[in-house]
Amino acid sequence: MINVMYLVLTAILALNVSNEVITAFKVVDKSLMTSNEVIAEGNETLYKSLEAKLNDPTSAEKAKIWEPKAMQARKLSADMYNYLDSLKLELKKAADLRMKYDDKLKDSVEDYREDNLDASTRLFETNGVGKQLEKRLNDYKQAMLSIDPEIRKQFEANFPVNTDTKQFKTREGKTKDFTQTYFHMTPTVAALTILSKFQNSVKNAESEIVTYCHNQIGAVKVIYDQFAALVGQSSNYVMPGETIDITAGVGAYSKAAAPNITIGGSPVPVGPDGRAVYKITASGAGNHSIPVVVKYTKPDGTVDTKTFPINYTVGTPGGAAVMLDKMNVFYRGVDNPVTISSGTGWDKTSVRISSGTISKSGGPGKFVVKVTQLGKTTITVTADGKSSPYEFRVKDVPDPILMVGPSEGGRVQSVVFKNQRFARAELKNFDFDYHYNLVSATVYFTGANFSNVQQGTISGGNMANLESMLQKCIPGTTVIFDNVKVQGPGGPVKSIPGAGFVLY
Repeated sequence: MINVMYLVLTAILALNVSNEVITAFKVVDKSLMTSNEVIAEGNETLYKSLEAKLNDPTSAEKAKIWEPKAMQARKLSADMYNYLDSLKLELKKAADLRMKYDDKLKDSVEDYREDNLDASTRLFETNGVGKQLEKRLNDYKQAMLSIDPEIRKQFEANFPVNTDTKQFKTREGKTKDFTQTYFHMTPTVAALTILSKFQNSVKNAESEIVTYCHNQIGAVKVIYDQFAALVGQSSNYVMPGETIDITAGVGAYSKAAAPNITIGGSPVPVGPDGRAVYKITASGAGNHSIPVVVKYTKPDGTVDTKTFPINYTVGTPGGAAVMLDKMNVFYRGVDNPVTISSGTGWDKTSVRISSGTISKSGGPGKFVVKVTQLGKTTITVTADGKSSPYEFRVKDVPDPILMVGPSEGGRVQSVVFKNQRFARAELKNFDFDYHYNLVSATVYFTGANFSNVQQGTISGGNMANLESMLQKCIPGTTVIFDNVKVQGPGGPVKSIPGAGFVLY
């Protein structure tokens, strides 16, 4: 009888879970939940960026394709995460959950049998919840992979959520099913940690899919075989006041090509047929050239840029003529060079401008125009008593774009990015000697190698004070520049769009 009682006691002791083991599982569980919060914070940054791209005309077309796919991944992941949360509550109830008052916290806290070995077995094995969980996890995996064929191709082999238990073998070399592996005779605290582990896998899966969708806005593959940038004009010889139509687009057009077209330094909206139409009112006798830049996505997802000069000649009906030496508009804040022909000699010619100033700048017929008001201005040349008005548009100097090294955002090699020491504000395709200075910006680091979002600031474009965070950048890190302030010569401080860099 004593021997039987001894054996029973030994069995009971063998089933007892030590406080050290319980504490270890609680530490792991807390670490997993903290990791989940960090990943969720990073995901929120991506969702905000996707929303911004959806509202940005330059990226809206691609964002309309991939933002809904990211939102689908978000919804699937939230449902799966919440289901796992509900299982945690059921498990605690099975382990005699109750609320008790904590003197240190001065509040009620959960109390349940953390070392109970029967609760997880009864819930997941006896009641069949384990098989339900396994099915839900597998269904979640397939639903995420089915969002897009490219997502399946990219992630099917190493999707973070995995219910396969073949790698877990017993001492005898045998394998157990999903429920037995994770929940058979598992202490409550350990089973809760396992559920947190699956929640962590769900968060990681969400992050990977959403990051992939975010990246595709700058890497959409285009479905067509032959392609070319096409530019045409309605005429190459006109008289003052006549109109020239410039048409630019991509041959074998696909919306995914997302052409970005600038004509004469100004962005031009692209129509539903992939063409941008730009009208010029001819002015200034002589030869003129307008640059047309077409930037588009090729079938392999890379971006190509083609530049075409549009050349035309403006005839002179007689008398005076006004020719702009650079672009076909006047810009505020810069010296606009103008060549004026009087037709009858400068002793019988006078020049005036309706708004702004015009002054001589060297040789005969050479002038500089300075304008301060947007809209239109008119140069009137009076030669031998006959006045000829020439109307010109007045525009602001275009905003610069933020650049770090060779990149203006998107995917960048981590080794290239982390070696940069300066950011800059750059004007592209602008003929005048006008430069913006980068005044300040807020910089956020998130993703790989950053347990939470880290924030820094730069002044004057110098990134020296970000050195410690730059050196932590690795493939998978995302760096976002926001609240970017720039200033042109003598101009006010102004805000320009930021940029995001995804390191690989």
